[in-house]
Amino acid sequence: MSSIADDDDLNLEVLGYKPSFRREFSNLATISFAFSIMGLCSSVATTFNTPLLLGGPASVTWCWLIGSCMCFTLGSSIAEIVSAFPTCGGLYTASAQLCPPSHRAVVGWIVGWLNILGQVAGISSTEFGLTNMIWGAVSIASPNFVVTPAKTVGLFAGLLVVHGLLNSLATRHLAFVTRGFVFVNLGTTAIIIIVLLATTPRSEMHAANYVFGGAGIINQTGGWNNGIAFLLGLLSVQWTMTDYDATAHISEEVRRAAYAAPTAIFIAVIGTGSLGWILNVVVVLCSGPIENLPGVSGSAFLQILALRMGVPAALFVWSFVCLTAFFVVQTALQACSRTVYAFSRDHGLPDNGYFGHVSGSTQTPLRAIWFTTILSILPGLLDLASPIAANAIFALTAMALDLSYIIPIFLRRLYANHPEVHFRPGPFYMGSGLIGWAANVACISWTLFVVVIFSLPTVFPVTRENMNYASVITVGVVVLSGVWYILSAHRHYHGPTSNLDAETKAKLGIQGKGGTERDSVTDVPERGEEEKNARLSASEDAA
Repeated sequence: MSSIADDDDLNLEVLGYKPSFRREFSNLATISFAFSIMGLCSSVATTFNTPLLLGGPASVTWCWLIGSCMCFTLGSSIAEIVSAFPTCGGLYTASAQLCPPSHRAVVGWIVGWLNILGQVAGISSTEFGLTNMIWGAVSIASPNFVVTPAKTVGLFAGLLVVHGLLNSLATRHLAFVTRGFVFVNLGTTAIIIIVLLATTPRSEMHAANYVFGGAGIINQTGGWNNGIAFLLGLLSVQWTMTDYDATAHISEEVRRAAYAAPTAIFIAVIGTGSLGWILNVVVVLCSGPIENLPGVSGSAFLQILALRMGVPAALFVWSFVCLTAFFVVQTALQACSRTVYAFSRDHGLPDNGYFGHVSGSTQTPLRAIWFTTILSILPGLLDLASPIAANAIFALTAMALDLSYIIPIFLRRLYANHPEVHFRPGPFYMGSGLIGWAANVACISWTLFVVVIFSLPTVFPVTRENMNYASVITVGVVVLSGVWYILSAHRHYHGPTSNLDAETKAKLGIQGKGGTERDSVTDVPERGEEEKNARLSASEDAA
């Protein structure tokens, strides 16, 4: 076990960083983490209203199938890069390494802020969804109960504080708890599928034309044509199947990270896409009259469970769906806090490295955890002003994260033959031939397409209250961070920076500008590779 940890730490040193975390995440815990960040049944339940009530049942089934196939190309492309750069900076660190040194600071800055924006929005939107799921269950159990924005925001903030406390545990405790997440996630999904099919009379199941065909196109947008209304259903699959690189952000806590992290991403994308499509088809098949949805709870998914199982059984199953959403936030907060830690470690925040600190007692970045927790509460406060504005955070999550993903994928191809850029593939590699190129081109094209879809208002007539602000927020953050970089941040941020001591740098052959402690991390040097191979040979001989 110690030999594996030593090899992982050496790989990290070759990439320019000092090992700061304990590697407590096993293969099972890592795969469970990857599945949990997507939170299959809870994510589908949270976003089910959008495809069903805007585009209709056919939008639910076909958008998931199409979207999950395209997400597979994105997940594979990300896994390939994560395998080559298994650091807690994830694709932020990789982006800066996949372009010439003269562009590294700007690229790292933009991708870093896009990634943090997307992750914070993801935490906030998932926690907000969980809050609404809980109040939806209360509404079904007690129809006279009145849910106010103040109650919603209060529960939302309280849940985030609980997650902050849980994330403050030591890594070994986090890894132990995380191992069980995948079984609750997939088990709950399987139970919902089986029970819905068992409790729905054959005569009440919808016809195939309603589930897959023209009868299932029910446009309720109030203004968009059927094509756009149908495509708005992509929000569910894109919001569910995102944050792929979350596993990369805990890679400094994972054993055999270059193998385990990308493999977990690959398995989770295939599993979530396949099982998610079956879940969507079954829920639509058993959904009953669409005019009765979303019902008193405000959640069409919960209302369908109550219709088929009865209220007591539906609420029992719903408690596990809520637990799955709870796990999503737990893993997302852990991943985002590591991103904040990495960005601060590289002096990307105006904090003089304050949040790039690891607690000696827990070996976790406690400062970054609580900074992320407080930051994630802020978007939820929008619900006090406008529920529509809060809903835009869902679209913002997929937009910001997916844009931050395709930048390193694009740069790897753009600078493939650049003399100052040397991409050294990790164990997970699709090759330089047709398969790799096809996956990269497909995911970049798809992401640019869905960003346009997610920028559209969902209902008409468009007013100040129901406008989709996701694109405005995303562009605003990019512009403001760019202005900040030009006016001030360029003085303290120079791209990913090595935090190794001078002796280790000299041994590994890592060089930077001027030989200072904050030298920019350069491409993996040959001497580092030789050192790594020598240590690996020594370990094998000892074994």
